[in-house]
Amino acid sequence: MDNFISLWGESAYTSLGFFWMALWAFVLGYLISSLIQVLITKRRMRKAMGGNDLKSVSLGTFFGFISSSCSFAALSTTRALFNKGAAFSASMAFMLASTNLVIELGFVISIFLGWQFVVGEYVGGLLLILFVWLFITLTNPQNLIKSARKEEDEDDEHHHESTLSDLLSVDTWQKVGQKYVMEWQMVWQDVLIGFTVAGVISAFVPSAFFEWLFIGVGTQGEPDFWSLLQQAVVGPIAAFFTFIGSMGNIPLAAVLFGEGVAFAGVMAFIFSDLIVLPVLKINARYYGWKMALYIALMLFVCLVAASLSMHYGLLAFDALPDASQWSSPAEQEHFKLNYGFVLNIVFLLLSVVMIVLWRKKQKGHEHHHHHDHGGSSVGEKLMNTLCVVSVLWLMGGLIVYIL
Repeated sequence: MDNFISLWGESAYTSLGFFWMALWAFVLGYLISSLIQVLITKRRMRKAMGGNDLKSVSLGTFFGFISSSCSFAALSTTRALFNKGAAFSASMAFMLASTNLVIELGFVISIFLGWQFVVGEYVGGLLLILFVWLFITLTNPQNLIKSARKEEDEDDEHHHESTLSDLLSVDTWQKVGQKYVMEWQMVWQDVLIGFTVAGVISAFVPSAFFEWLFIGVGTQGEPDFWSLLQQAVVGPIAAFFTFIGSMGNIPLAAVLFGEGVAFAGVMAFIFSDLIVLPVLKINARYYGWKMALYIALMLFVCLVAASLSMHYGLLAFDALPDASQWSSPAEQEHFKLNYGFVLNIVFLLLSVVMIVLWRKKQKGHEHHHHHDHGGSSVGEKLMNTLCVVSVLWLMGGLIVYIL
């Protein structure tokens, strides 16, 4: 019993430490993302994305990059673009870019995993989009596309096209504050549950479990192709059952890497935020089950291929990260006074400013924007329950750790 209580305290401290390490990166990323979303509207994205060609896919990728958001917001925007005439391949490129080629994700990955994984995220994300385009071109699911596309009414987005001069406007910054708060509203559950789970796994799950789950873990030298393939396949399956989006998955990915999972397996795990169960259910509601399962299969095949490609690409340049030279976030002193501490204070103050601007914007408008996280009432209750359990676990564990 004493051992459990000790591990409980360690797990809560690790979870909170993980979050403290990443806090400034979250805030900076969402500030940049919010600015871009205010200045670049969806109306600009809908033109010239109607063909299954390099131009449309490239534009879908670019607009996805500048519209970085959580998985659920990306799904909603992707559906709107698809239903308003964007090609299916360009819509998928937008969805993948807006969840993988995102600024805030790169910051967080650099903190927990290092530069090689940032390269894997961005270059691998582009490879993933190319593989998806190839998959769609080869399978040519015209009947699925025709049955899935629905005509949508025009949204109520403002008609004014923002320019850089609008940065001098108070109204622009109020909109940025509104976007910033909405970004956090969309991800806080994933972040809370994800960081809590990462701490629990770090403290409680023995290395032997990872050696059993991922073939090749615990062995010396470079894993063979079949071991890497198995790890790249198991990574998405493990992610499917976490119910956690990409932001919450990063500390968990760091735990996997620290336990010896290869680069390909960790990247496949990170790339899998769009094939988790809640996302599958949302796609089924948007496009029907046949198209939802097609998208899931397509993403699964392509992310495994992209992860393996990045692994062997870095191996060819002798640039694969060395886990033995890597400092696990769980072993670091999280709350010491350093540049990260100062950045957290600065960006927390900026967050307060964004919240104040958001409140002023809310007072000026009676209506509120509602973002669908896609869960049924059962799914929402499950997420809320897990959030309550996470908060109680963290509070209790912190008290245990202090005492």
